Amino acid sequence: MSEQRNLVVAIGLSLAILIGFNFFYEKPKYAEAVHHAEIAKAKPLNSETPADKASNSALEPTKTVERSEALSTESRIIIQTPKLHGSINLKGARLDDITLAEYHETTDPKSSEIMLLSPQNTKGAYFADFGWQGQGKLPDANAVWKLKGNSNAAVATLTSEHPVTLTFDNGAGLRFERTFSVDENYLFTINDKVVNNGHEEIKLQPYGRITRVGTPQTSGYYILHEGAVGVAQDRLKEFDYSKLIKEKEVIQTSTGGWVGFTDKYWLVALVPDQGLSVQTRFSGTDAEIYRAEINNGEHVLKPGASLDYKQHLFSGAKVLRILDAYEEKQGFKRFDLAVDFGWFYFVTKPLFYVLEFLHQLLGNLGVAILVLTVFVKILFYPLANKSFNSMARMKIMQPQMEKIKQKYANDKMRMNQELMELYKREKINPMSGCLPMLIQAPIFFCLYKVFFVTIEMRHAPFFGWIHDLSAPDPTSFFNLFGLLPWDAPSFLIIGALPLLMGATMILQQRLNPQPVDATQAKIMLIMPLMFTYLFASFPAGLVIYWAWSNILSIAQQMLITHRASNAPITTKAKKR
Repeated sequence: MSEQRNLVVAIGLSLAILIGFNFFYEKPKYAEAVHHAEIAKAKPLNSETPADKASNSALEPTKTVERSEALSTESRIIIQTPKLHGSINLKGARLDDITLAEYHETTDPKSSEIMLLSPQNTKGAYFADFGWQGQGKLPDANAVWKLKGNSNAAVATLTSEHPVTLTFDNGAGLRFERTFSVDENYLFTINDKVVNNGHEEIKLQPYGRITRVGTPQTSGYYILHEGAVGVAQDRLKEFDYSKLIKEKEVIQTSTGGWVGFTDKYWLVALVPDQGLSVQTRFSGTDAEIYRAEINNGEHVLKPGASLDYKQHLFSGAKVLRILDAYEEKQGFKRFDLAVDFGWFYFVTKPLFYVLEFLHQLLGNLGVAILVLTVFVKILFYPLANKSFNSMARMKIMQPQMEKIKQKYANDKMRMNQELMELYKREKINPMSGCLPMLIQAPIFFCLYKVFFVTIEMRHAPFFGWIHDLSAPDPTSFFNLFGLLPWDAPSFLIIGALPLLMGATMILQQRLNPQPVDATQAKIMLIMPLMFTYLFASFPAGLVIYWAWSNILSIAQQMLITHRASNAPITTKAKKR
C-alpha cells in the first residue's frame, strides 16, 4: 500500500473515530427481551394500586405556583448543613426542598444555588417521600406530622449534628415516628418506626419513593445517560425517560442496591439496607410523572409490638470521592456507577483520580491537564518514537519514492514492489502515520468522558478567558474574540483554543511526508479545518490537552527528523 493511501486511511480513521464518538457513541443498553423477562419474573408487591393512581392524578400538571409561594404555605423544618440548604415539609413528612450550597447556576459565586428538589405543584416538582402501605389508616401525602417534643417546628433545624423526629397518630391505635438525620455531605438517613397500640395485628409494607414531575431538559448527548438509574443484583440499570413512558413500569428484585434519577452532575437516589431483599420499581406515565421506588415486602405487626425500618436518600452532587466513600464505608453497592464513565470505566476512573491528584497538588486543573499530558507522552514515548522515526525516514526518502513512481507510472504492481523494497531496505513503516492518532485515541476518549461527566471539572477555571474547563471556549473568531459588538451564533463560535489546536495540526502536517497527489494534498489541508470546527464544541480542557499534546509531538518529531537527516541512507537498490 502506498504512503498516500495510508494517509487517506489515517484521515478516515481519525474522522470516523472522533465524529462517530461525538455523535453516535451510545452505551450498551439491555435488550427489550431482557426488560420484559425481568418484569415477567418479578411478582410485584407494589404494582400500581388505586392509591397510586390517585396520587398520579393529583400530580398531573394543573396550576403551578412559584417555588417561594409553595415553600411559604406549609409548615417546615429547616435543613442547614455546609453542603445543603432546604427544608422538610411537615405535610407528608416529605423531603421536597433541597439546594446545593457549594454549587451555583453560573461561574458567578453570587448566582443562585443549584436547585435539586422542589415541592409538588411547582414547575419541575421533584421530591422524596417515605412511609407504609397496607391496612388501616396510614399517613399519606396530606397527613400533617408534628415535631416530637415540641409543637413549634419553626425552632427546629436539621443539621449534621442534630437529627429531628416527627410523629403522627392515626387515632386508631397506630403511632408513627420518623427521624431524619443528615451527614456532612449529601446523605439523609430516614428511620421509620410504627407502634401498634391497638388490639388487632396489621400488615404493613415500608417504602421509599422519589417522584419527578415533567421531563427534565437533558444535555442530549449519546455518551451520557440522564434518567432513571440504579443497581439491582450488582448490575447497572439505566432507563431513559421516554423508555419509562413506553414501558409504564419496570419491576425487579434485588438484595440491596439503589435506585434514583441522575442528571449530568446531580443524583437523587434511594438506598435501602444492603442486606435486605427488596423490590425496585421504575415507572412513567403519559403525563410525564416518573417514579423510582423501593419496597421491603410485607411485615405483620402484632398488638403491642413495634416495627422499625431504615433507609437512605442521597440528594446531591456526584462527587466521585464521596460516592466511593459511601460504597466503602456504608457498603452501597457500586455507587460510583452513578458517574457515567462508560465502557472504558477501568481506564477512565483511574485517569480521573490521577488528574484530581495533580489538581490538588498544583492548585489549577488546567495546569494539571498539561502535566498529565506530559505523563501520557512519556508513557507512549517508545511507540511514538518508533512512529516518528519511520515518518522522518519516509520524508527524507520522498525524492527516491517519487523517482520510482515516475519510472513505473504505467506498471502499478512493479511500482508497489519497488516501493516495498525501498521501505524494507530503509526500515520504513508506511503505516506509521496512523500510529500517533491511534495511540492517543483511547486516552482522548477517556479524557472526553472525564471532562464531560465529572462534576469536579464543572466551573473549574484555567487562565485568562477560560473560566470553565468543562465548557467550550466561549470566544469566537467571527467577532474578533469579543472586540466587535456582535454575538456570534452558536455554530460560528470557534474560539482561540480550537484555532491554536488547528494551527498545531497544520504545523505537524508540515513535518510529515507530504502526499504527491493533488487531491490527497487538499484533503490533508482540509482536515485541520474540520478538526478545528469539531473541537470548537468540545470542553476547553480537552482542547488544551490535544493542543499541548500536538506541541509536544511537534518538538519530539523535529528532534527525530533532525537526527534522521544525519543518518546514512542506502541509495543502491538490489539488482533484479
